[in-house]
Amino acid sequence: MGNEQKRAHIIAMGGSVMHALAIAIKGLGYEVTGSDDNFFDPSKSRLREHSLLPDSAGWNHQNINKSIDVVILGMHAHADNPELLKAQELGLRIVSFPEFIYDFSREKQRVVIGGSHGKTTITSMVMHVLKFHNRDFDYVVGAKVIGFEETVKLSDAPIIVIEGDEYLSSRIDATPKFHHYHHHIGLISGIAWDHVNVFPTEENYLEQFEIYAQSTPKGGTLIYNVEDHKVEKIGGKVRDGVTSTPYKSHSYETINGETFLLHHDRKTKVKIFGRHNMLNLNGAKEILLALGVSDSEFYEAIQTFELPSLRLNVIKEGENTTVFRDYAHAPSKVKATVVAVKHLHPKRKLTGVFELHTYSSLNKNFFERYRGSLDPCEQAIVFYNPKAVLQKKLEAISPADIHSAFGHSNLKVMSDPEELKTTLQSIQLKNQDILLMSSSNFGELDLSNLF
Repeated sequence: MGNEQKRAHIIAMGGSVMHALAIAIKGLGYEVTGSDDNFFDPSKSRLREHSLLPDSAGWNHQNINKSIDVVILGMHAHADNPELLKAQELGLRIVSFPEFIYDFSREKQRVVIGGSHGKTTITSMVMHVLKFHNRDFDYVVGAKVIGFEETVKLSDAPIIVIEGDEYLSSRIDATPKFHHYHHHIGLISGIAWDHVNVFPTEENYLEQFEIYAQSTPKGGTLIYNVEDHKVEKIGGKVRDGVTSTPYKSHSYETINGETFLLHHDRKTKVKIFGRHNMLNLNGAKEILLALGVSDSEFYEAIQTFELPSLRLNVIKEGENTTVFRDYAHAPSKVKATVVAVKHLHPKRKLTGVFELHTYSSLNKNFFERYRGSLDPCEQAIVFYNPKAVLQKKLEAISPADIHSAFGHSNLKVMSDPEELKTTLQSIQLKNQDILLMSSSNFGELDLSNLF
């Protein structure tokens, strides 16, 4: 697809990825308009900076007319959205975010990173190494990556690297996003049932990854994590004309809180830590090998890689204290993150603070999957906002429900942000690590000024 579609309107433009798409396609020469029911920073400031922020928030069917070449529909917009209804009435071309990305990248080599966890980290590793070696490529990634101004780049580059989310494409397209991308090189990092609001059974969720793997074309490559038995079962199937590449965790050692990769009788110091990141690293390495990046080039570049936004970021560090902020929200992510921090500083006490926020995590029927996930922590705190439960129209939950599900012997359950703030500020930081895990914001606490 070239630049013949000169006018695009984005419904639900305020999201983290959708606003980046708006900026990217404006850079391609499109006239871009858009709307949302609200705009928040950093998206709001970035849209204003690029003269894309509408005069007011809200939906208005008058924004839609026949001069629009393509309407791009974000997941935040419901099926009864007035702008969507008007676009349908006029017979305009309506596509989801992943459909637009695929259309744009039809002539490119498409690399798609799928999986329940590790997608953003693996994608950002691949991006970092390619940039380090001056390779030209486009990308779509779900978080801010150090060294990259935007989360979406679209150009005439021959390659595009895409973080392949398994969630639905839009309210009128129930296709998982990563099915739309039609990868040449695909990766599955791990599978742990999530998004129970749209995948009501684990079998239904697993099926989406089976479809993704089966869509690998002849001459294509499927890279898969053999340490996850569900992934291995899918990835290990023989597919005619497809190169199947298994991977496992990279060998490493941790010395005085520093991590070294072990390879070819050598040690390479890296800025990341934790076994799950050693697994992510080897997944990225296999993708890069398939793209023609040699072992030596990989190890040269990976030394300077830093984790993207909200992936085990350090928000405070002292002589024997570190406060981490992480995006972990699903059971497998919480467990892997807790284990990684404990392994990094095994002699320190660890306080794990986890917010239940997603539809799955606030669903009482899903609670049991968190059992044991906080066990390495000497002290654990689970926070939830009752308003979020009501907004998601779920059954009310109680502290007793959470205590029973997590099964931690030293667990506090809180639903008041001020109580959480007071508790965190009372923790003695000597010989102590604090790990804050949430896909939200702990009731809008200012974490940067807490400690």
